[in-house]
Amino acid sequence: MARFGSMAQDNRVGYDGSTARVTKVLVADLLAAGERMPVYVHVIDHPDARLLVDTGLTQLHPAVADMDPRLTPLSSRADFDVDSIDVVVNTHLHFDHCGGNHLFAGKPTYVQRQELDDARTKDDYTIREWVEAPGVEYVPVDGELELLPGVRLVPAPGHTRGSQVVVVKTGERPVVIAGDTAVLFAELDEPSTEGQRLIRALDPEAVWLSHEHEPWRPTGEQWR
Repeated sequence: MARFGSMAQDNRVGYDGSTARVTKVLVADLLAAGERMPVYVHVIDHPDARLLVDTGLTQLHPAVADMDPRLTPLSSRADFDVDSIDVVVNTHLHFDHCGGNHLFAGKPTYVQRQELDDARTKDDYTIREWVEAPGVEYVPVDGELELLPGVRLVPAPGHTRGSQVVVVKTGERPVVIAGDTAVLFAELDEPSTEGQRLIRALDPEAVWLSHEHEPWRPTGEQWR
């Protein structure tokens, strides 16, 4: 099992007498609104399997040149073992979340069916050749799915129609890996989409976002 250096922060969560570990991994940063925005993927070390939530991007593309991507692909990291991943989950299929899918050809890649259909048919939605990279084996999901004991995929529409989040069960409160269901903390402080409201209704201990360095945690009285 690969180990991560000091830049990788983890959040250990327990359930049914076992422990899973959620670890963030920085794979790129992008220029957005004049500022650099990080791109993180997340690893779930579960007793039954090693899961990767989103895959970042591994190469430059003219379609996103204006965002000046600076890349640290998973395949180039000395502290990450690509072969150690058993299962991939895409929260959605925008370019910065699926651009490394090709690294995991032959591994099951779980995505909501709605998201896969939109990525394959809608223009200006994503970089389609990254979605359709050779050897990527998608497992379309319709609604909720218990992927492993204590790990659920839950539809969370808003950012896209087919967005999903990964909910990791804890003793009392879950940890959520949310992709872009919320891009900024403020979107969970004052939720406005179905997916954001769903996350808040889960009463999570922590929510990992793709473009924030630290997890969001509720403060004060819990929103309902």
